[in-house]
Amino acid sequence: MSDLTIRPMTPADAPAVLAIYQAGMNGGDASFEHTAPTWAAFDAGKLPGHRFVAVDDRGAVVGWVAISAGTRPGTTAGVTSSSSNVAARSSTDQETPVATQLDHLPIAVIGAGPVGLAAAAHLAERGLSFVVLEGGDSPAATVREWGHVRFFSPWRYNIDSAAAKLLADAGWARPEDDRLPTGAELADDYLRPLAELPALRPHIRYAARAVAVTRLGLDRIRTAGRESTPFLIRLAGGEDILARAVLDASGTWNTPNVLGASGIPAYGETRVSPYVSNALPDVLGRDRDLFAGCRTLVVGAGHSAANTLLSLAELAEQAPGTTVTWAIRSASAARVYGGETADALPARGALGTRLRQHVESGAITVLTGFSIRRLDETAGRVEVSDGARTVVADRIVSATGFRPDHGIVSELRLDLDPILGSTRALAPLIDPNEHSCGTVPPHGVDELTHPEPGYYAIGVKSYGRAPTFLLATGYEQARSVVAALAGDWATARDVQLDLPETGVCNSNPILGEDTIGTASGSCCG
Repeated sequence: MSDLTIRPMTPADAPAVLAIYQAGMNGGDASFEHTAPTWAAFDAGKLPGHRFVAVDDRGAVVGWVAISAGTRPGTTAGVTSSSSNVAARSSTDQETPVATQLDHLPIAVIGAGPVGLAAAAHLAERGLSFVVLEGGDSPAATVREWGHVRFFSPWRYNIDSAAAKLLADAGWARPEDDRLPTGAELADDYLRPLAELPALRPHIRYAARAVAVTRLGLDRIRTAGRESTPFLIRLAGGEDILARAVLDASGTWNTPNVLGASGIPAYGETRVSPYVSNALPDVLGRDRDLFAGCRTLVVGAGHSAANTLLSLAELAEQAPGTTVTWAIRSASAARVYGGETADALPARGALGTRLRQHVESGAITVLTGFSIRRLDETAGRVEVSDGARTVVADRIVSATGFRPDHGIVSELRLDLDPILGSTRALAPLIDPNEHSCGTVPPHGVDELTHPEPGYYAIGVKSYGRAPTFLLATGYEQARSVVAALAGDWATARDVQLDLPETGVCNSNPILGEDTIGTASGSCCG
């Protein structure tokens, strides 16, 4: 350890002092207190002339000592307590923290989805302290919402290397590499067993939704002491968690894009929300009753829209009165059809071919150049207008993509690309105008770094609005960032990604196909 200097404690030391206080409590040795006091309470309870901090050669506070007048029962977590006599004072408590400022705080991972649990596996592999905060009541809660969806990519691209090693050591039976899993299979056959491993299970908290991330005692403006101040993560229930670093793998599923054509909700969009389903409803299963015998409008021009349209066309053959309309902003649906038989990925080409055939047969009605301006509820249905044309629907499926929620980290210093909402360094590598998911270069900690030291968005959230995300790419991000947090920069910067050159860019079902032989081995997850 570097040489230490002892100096009097000042109010400017409050964030570091309270962080060390809490760090000791987080060690699990508490017998009296469990939460560090506020600075006001701390200040009121300690003798003004008997408070000191130890600082290292960088000026960072690494320890403190203070004396409080009077005696209180028990001891405080993270401190040693002894009674002594002080002139003109009664019996006193002397408190000496045993935790250093940040090193004994956990690394917080937000989200127990595929990338969040991959990060946890890498943290466990390196022996770093961590906590995973999951808003749902089980691992992969979001994945289960689209559990009926089958990936284009086979199992071998959907399993993280560190996770696979931990699971193999526990006797896990790895799925066949060439099979294409559904979301439910990914959750049940891989992510749940991973989360149940002894190396991870004690560190995962469920029903722990993060609603804000900041620095303890600091807003975005304050610079002094920022790097040595712990992160504060506020949970929906009101609890605050302190952490030395934050890996934000919260995803984008809960922040879909709007139906409005200008990037903001169309007039009336909020009022008709009970009639709107987000992307990838289970049309032929769980959600069948919502769509059977109804007029459904699907909005969007991606693979999620295409697969929902195919499922609705199949439902229309089973349930009389079911009709399907497809609204896209572009002047032609050719981009969605793709290369068809000339596509480098036959499964993707087949998807486009089937969709075009349904359109040409009249099973699906296409509205091209349709930019939604207004939605009105009328007699239990929704009138959807682009200003010149109006279509009436019983249900609307919004397959317009997703966007990240940066609101929860608004008090952190982020360097976001003004277009995509990723880091500026990552944006040109994932620009959908230049790349498909299969041509995105490998990238890691350097491209994911923000001006806020220790905060990294990983997984699909790191891509902002770009739809070029790969699950395998998210795993490589997690590996690289964790290596950097462990101080292994050579490994962190040795970023590699083993993927086919071409690929589709979403997790989408391939109806009736579950092996790479029929899917031609696409890369994306």
